[in-house]
Amino acid sequence: MQDQKTKRIRATNTILPPIPDKLYFTIGEVSTLCGIKTHVLRYWEQEFEQLEPCKRKGNRRYYQRKDIVLVRKLKDLLYGQGFTIEGARAQLSQVTETKQVISTSTHQSLKSLQVAVAELEGLLKELKISEEN
Repeated sequence: MQDQKTKRIRATNTILPPIPDKLYFTIGEVSTLCGIKTHVLRYWEQEFEQLEPCKRKGNRRYYQRKDIVLVRKLKDLLYGQGFTIEGARAQLSQVTETKQVISTSTHQSLKSLQVAVAELEGLLKELKISEEN
């Protein structure tokens, strides 16, 4: 049991290289950047709906920066924190739900600000008209 924990800690404590400034990455590049074997990445694509790289000619996978960040997060959840696939899936959906709530709240705040700005602009016009008279 201790050996598995030690292996898990070693797997997550490796220093990962920075993500280069590119739009698309091949599965081999993602494997190197995340310290995960390519067959594991393919498996995770089946298990986690959030991980969905673009597929082009010949069914070649092209990952984006957000996918690499997600893979690193999955690696931490599964290998670092010891979550099961199901547990990691639940953690990711909690994060997604939280982002949606924040997004909705931000959208409502933006609408309120737009209404306030419109009202203030109307008042400013009225003040300018009353100054002219």
